[in-house]
Amino acid sequence: MERVLGIGGFFFAARDPAALTDWYATNLGVEPPPDLYGGDVWHQQAGPTAFAAMDGDEPTLEGKTWAINFRVRSLDAMVDQLRQRGIRVTVDDTEYPIGRFATLTDPEGNAVQLWEASETSAR
Repeated sequence: MERVLGIGGFFFAARDPAALTDWYATNLGVEPPPDLYGGDVWHQQAGPTAFAAMDGDEPTLEGKTWAINFRVRSLDAMVDQLRQRGIRVTVDDTEYPIGRFATLTDPEGNAVQLWEASETSAR
């Protein structure tokens, strides 16, 4: 069976697309797509990716229809960086077999989850 290779883009509506694009670039390092074909785009590191449909009342979704989870090298360093910029981040106290998590919302109220994979799940 032929399979997709990965996610090639994530597109969503925003009240202020330019400001939200800038927020993701400034705070999380997710660079915007180029204005012209052939320009540089953000490259994510290879690693595990979950693609899951969920019930609408799932806490991860925080009442929205989508949520995004970003893998991070160091959850503590990323959380510290975000908090220094005045962004409220909640770190989950539980260390799961697959790693550690933190949650925040972007300026438009969209759920963002950060995930530091455990040694075994990062392979």
